[in-house]
Amino acid sequence: MDPIFLPMLIALVLVVMLLLLNWAVPVRLWIEAIFSDVRLGLPTLVGMRLRKVSPPAVVRPLIASTKAGLPLDVAHLEAHYLAGGSVDRVVRALISADKAAIDLPFQQAAAIDLAGRDVFEAVQVSVNPKVVQTPRVAAMARDGIQLIAVARVTVRANINRLVGGAGEETILARVGEGIVSTIGSADTHKAVLENPDAISKTVLQKGLDSGTAFEILSIDIADVDVGKNIGAELQTDQAEADKRVAQARAEERRAMAMAQEQEMRARVEEMRAEVISAEAQVPLAMADAFRSGNMGIMDYARYRNIESDTDMRRSIAEGSDPPQALPGD
Repeated sequence: MDPIFLPMLIALVLVVMLLLLNWAVPVRLWIEAIFSDVRLGLPTLVGMRLRKVSPPAVVRPLIASTKAGLPLDVAHLEAHYLAGGSVDRVVRALISADKAAIDLPFQQAAAIDLAGRDVFEAVQVSVNPKVVQTPRVAAMARDGIQLIAVARVTVRANINRLVGGAGEETILARVGEGIVSTIGSADTHKAVLENPDAISKTVLQKGLDSGTAFEILSIDIADVDVGKNIGAELQTDQAEADKRVAQARAEERRAMAMAQEQEMRARVEEMRAEVISAEAQVPLAMADAFRSGNMGIMDYARYRNIESDTDMRRSIAEGSDPPQALPGD
């Protein structure tokens, strides 16, 4: 090997080793921890690298907790990091809880964080309650008038029920259900408008925060508007439905009457055809009577007089001119 390239190769190897050493041993973070009164050895930091744990994600929250007078075990922080939790969020929550005199052990805070809830926000809401507003809730009083109410619910986080407790959506749904029930039990909508606080008192007494991660401090009715006259609309719809049923029945009766009328007309036409057929047989019978001598001229004259008299009576009954009598009648 050329002696000129040997020093360059050695220098390159040394640079690579220094870079690997700086990555494996975070000396700067170690010095930062020492000057913050956090006793950590270099082997601990190297072990974090080997266990695929980010040393800054564990050491810096540990420094913050130590400076806040809340010493924590680095092994617990490292285990929480490996479990997929946020070490920084848990440590900030523990510091806030300690300053607010809230009893929050590390294991409980870690469980809350691993459950998917923001433990730091929960501590803040526990110290400083927040207000959530329900959507517009529509309900109908007994007099049929619709009321639309909006409520503001003041809640405080319950640290002990954050794991397994229901969230804000459940609180809002229960409050909306209570508003509907309270308005629906009112005799008139005017009673609700005159005393909207009755809704708050009634709903608040139902213990709607049971099984949730929050404690309801107050329920305030922010707005109550008058909506539609549901009762009148229902009566109108019912009257329209009754009208359509009556029209359908009348149409059915009319169709039946028309069918019966058509049937009677067919029968009349049939009887008329039979009468015409019978009348056509009269001249033939009279001719046979003349030929056989059973009927004479005087009998035929009397028959014509009777027929003319019958036609006259029919014409008088129908209001038309009577037929002219035959000569000699």
